[in-house]
Amino acid sequence: MNRTLADWLQYIERIHPKSIEMGLERIREVAQRLKVGRPGKAVITVGGTNGKGSTVAFIEAIARAAEWKVGAYTSPHLLVYNERVRIDGSDVDDAALIEAFEAIETARGETALTYFEYGTLAALWLFERAQLDLAILEVGLGGRLDATNLVDADVAVITTVDLDHQDYLGDDREAIGAEKVGIARAWKPLVLGDDDPPSSVLGHAYRIGAPTWRIANDFFFEPVPPALDADGQAQSARWRWREIGRRMELPLPRLAAPVQLRNAAVAIAALRALPRLPRALPRPAIAEGIARAHVGGRLQRFERDGVGIVVDVGHNPQAARALADWLRTAPASGRSIAVYAALSDKDVAGVVEALAPMVDEWHLAGLTDAGPRGGDVEEFAARLAGTRAGEGIRHATVSQALAAARARALPGDLVLAFGSFHTAAAALESLARD
Repeated sequence: MNRTLADWLQYIERIHPKSIEMGLERIREVAQRLKVGRPGKAVITVGGTNGKGSTVAFIEAIARAAEWKVGAYTSPHLLVYNERVRIDGSDVDDAALIEAFEAIETARGETALTYFEYGTLAALWLFERAQLDLAILEVGLGGRLDATNLVDADVAVITTVDLDHQDYLGDDREAIGAEKVGIARAWKPLVLGDDDPPSSVLGHAYRIGAPTWRIANDFFFEPVPPALDADGQAQSARWRWREIGRRMELPLPRLAAPVQLRNAAVAIAALRALPRLPRALPRPAIAEGIARAHVGGRLQRFERDGVGIVVDVGHNPQAARALADWLRTAPASGRSIAVYAALSDKDVAGVVEALAPMVDEWHLAGLTDAGPRGGDVEEFAARLAGTRAGEGIRHATVSQALAAARARALPGDLVLAFGSFHTAAAALESLARD
């Protein structure tokens, strides 16, 4: 039968009895039948707890500014599935995805694939046919047993290691780090964006001979003090990336939040660490890519009737701490009003603890359309009992919560909608309807 993309997505959600099943046996078997080869001349795989999507965006933007042909595979998507697979800066169209899904369906036989495994194979199949200079793969969950680990990366990146997905990855940073470092390959560079990586990460890199590029050890980032130009006018704010024998002064990222300087620094290191560059990487391309990189749902800003609205996918305590750092520097003159909705497996108390000093009013929302990990607002509020958000105003949906928060906001106030990709997507859809 002729399936639309929507038909295919519904189908691939059903063909495996579990939404998540870790392991590479199934996808490797189907990849061999599909004859999936190398997705690009060079491959960078990006894992970590937070910052993966932004780091991918920086790598992609810099490489494209250098006129490389680039493919990027990311997840999850915000508004449409096509966002997950980009070639030359554009989301692939429905027809390309359908063609890839048809090829996978023919090759898989009786092997059941998860939704993510199906999507990963589709991206790899499309990338190989596009004859890319660089393929960038974002890890979905963990690393060692993630579908993206089917590919041997030329450079592996671990942005940060913190507590999240403990049901699958382990209860502490050491266990989680051991899973994430599984994307590293023997004698291939491993770029680490964490100031204090777990010993499990460093130990594994040492055992397999993977040379590490560590932030604050092998490369550094720092703001540049303000200066005046020859006419006495203040110059645009800048920052500095440096390693031994090399330094670059660069424009600030378009992506907001102090943490984005770290992500940008890691992205530069990942490209610098490539054993062989597919093409030249001139310094102006690095500056251009840093300034242009963009990804939806990362402190994405709007203004309505003098009220600032910020949408963010942050969903764990580490991400909440980054949000709090940004709020401390945000130029809001009024109150901060939070619209918060989270999945059932998240440390919501830890998130609230990180943000509570910066939030004046809480609006809680349900995520009943987010599958088995979602829930209604009463269940969500019960999990927040005893926190400052627990007595927040309750709403059935994110759209309703955002409308109520905006109705209560005055010019100069800031509304922050955050908590998951589902929350961010619902907020963006609501704002698009204005």
